[in-house]
Amino acid sequence: MEACVPISTANTTVFGPNVYVFEPKMSMRAIQDKVKAIFHQMESNEFGTERYALLFKPGTYDVLFDVGFYTHVAGLGKNPDDVLIHGGVNVPAYWMPCRNATCNFWRSFENFSINASAETNNTTTIAVSQAAPIRRIHIKSSGGLWLFQVDPETGAGGWASGGFMADSVVDHVVLPGSQQQWLSRNNQYGSWANGVWNMVFVGDAQAPESENFPDPPYTCIERTPIIREKPYLYITGQGQYEVFVPSLQKDTRGPTWFNGNETPGHSISIDQFYVVQPHEDCASSINKALDDGKHVLFTPGIFRLDEAVHIATADTVILGLGQPSLVPTQGRPAITVADVDGVTIAGLIIDASEVVSPTLVEVGPTGSCANHKSNPTALYDLTVRTAGQCKNDVGITINSHDVIGDQLWLWRADHGQGAAWHDNPTKNGVVVNGDDVTIYGLFNEHHEEYQTLWNGNGGRVYFYQSEIPYDPPDQESWMCGTTKGFASYKVSDGVTNHEAWGLGVYCYFRDSPTKLENAIEVPESEDVKLHHLTTVWLTGTPGSEITHIVNGRGDRVYAGKPEEAFRQTMKGFPCPRS
Repeated sequence: MEACVPISTANTTVFGPNVYVFEPKMSMRAIQDKVKAIFHQMESNEFGTERYALLFKPGTYDVLFDVGFYTHVAGLGKNPDDVLIHGGVNVPAYWMPCRNATCNFWRSFENFSINASAETNNTTTIAVSQAAPIRRIHIKSSGGLWLFQVDPETGAGGWASGGFMADSVVDHVVLPGSQQQWLSRNNQYGSWANGVWNMVFVGDAQAPESENFPDPPYTCIERTPIIREKPYLYITGQGQYEVFVPSLQKDTRGPTWFNGNETPGHSISIDQFYVVQPHEDCASSINKALDDGKHVLFTPGIFRLDEAVHIATADTVILGLGQPSLVPTQGRPAITVADVDGVTIAGLIIDASEVVSPTLVEVGPTGSCANHKSNPTALYDLTVRTAGQCKNDVGITINSHDVIGDQLWLWRADHGQGAAWHDNPTKNGVVVNGDDVTIYGLFNEHHEEYQTLWNGNGGRVYFYQSEIPYDPPDQESWMCGTTKGFASYKVSDGVTNHEAWGLGVYCYFRDSPTKLENAIEVPESEDVKLHHLTTVWLTGTPGSEITHIVNGRGDRVYAGKPEEAFRQTMKGFPCPRS
């Protein structure tokens, strides 16, 4: 078909110049050239300020491209099969030595289908680590989905460190290869090939067996107890943009949209959203729109906020396109939420600034007590980041009851300019004070006290990945009273009911022979239950170790070999009575 829509119109929509909306009537060569140019700009742009969204209207596209940092690729159909990328969409790890994908962060894939061409061996490769969610994707590629990349010089798989896929279908095999850990929720696939340390499956249609943990290292939960899938942007047959908000569902299995099913939910017209543009909007204009009853859509960019974005109305949707960053500049949170029903916050990076904030996101004020079981607030695809020369006390504080988290990464930077013990301090990644909070995919790393501090009752966590801080200068600098180090996962002594599945805690004490007494600390109660626990000594200063897995139980990890010095596991806690 001869192109009749010029590519120059792709970034002239209401969403601004960093959102490209492609359509099948555009030249495929022109589309390919544009997305390739963006990848070349973003491939190694780890701490850059550029942000992009690449959106595809319904139809078929004969293009093959790679996805770099701060790039959001999404289809604009109502369902994933409305948009087909016939060629491929991949994430390689060329920019790091040995095809190492452990820094392939901050990108996302949503609501389209892929059929990979022979140019990539009919295989889709998404070699990523944290903050690279795959949602509502249909991978038809006959070679399946690879979650790592092979180093051609050695033939070995490059390192990859954790990821997330939900509400998706892979027609053939999922091959994790050297991928260390993964959360798969409400997916369907032909087969799942292997695991390394910690693979968790929640509500998958055909999950592998997990009875033999830790070999293979699988944890399977048959049904997802409660979820509302992430909202997404689409375009109607009349050319109008709308945001689809899926309904709350309980005890689900498999994807919402496959085999003739329609995702339950409702649509909100784009004219009900305040579309926020970088360099044009500030906290006061955003808050005025919220006070006027608008939802908010952040476009790609950096937004420096001199006051918190405050959400006081039930059922408000806050949605990010293209990995937008919110930076509070005056020692306040970036976002605060009143103790109301049904708020959605999705697709944002929350960055600390040089001025310390007590918390960067606050869900419910202190003392929140309302019941939200029938309409909970939900947090999706949030990175809370404390990079070099920045500081905060807590990443996310959850005070409201019944909150759902779905793919959260709380990260104190372990590398990059200005990342050092005294230069980018944080205390905790997440503090949960509300009751009956459920989190799927909690990635929480490098904070200087407890990574996770859980004070509320009835909490549930499905998949936990945590590297404790690399950089305590000495043991004296990292003590919890008389105890060596702070547990990564801490459930407070007063909690009487808590349950978690698939917890992995890893150490790399780079700068000193530091020891951590317990990776996990929980109350000794029959209603506090942990399933499938793993500790790993990644590498580190000789003499460093994690001494126990939980509450003084489990052997230490302290060296790269033998295997028992490198990795320890526990099937459950409390330990079954013999």
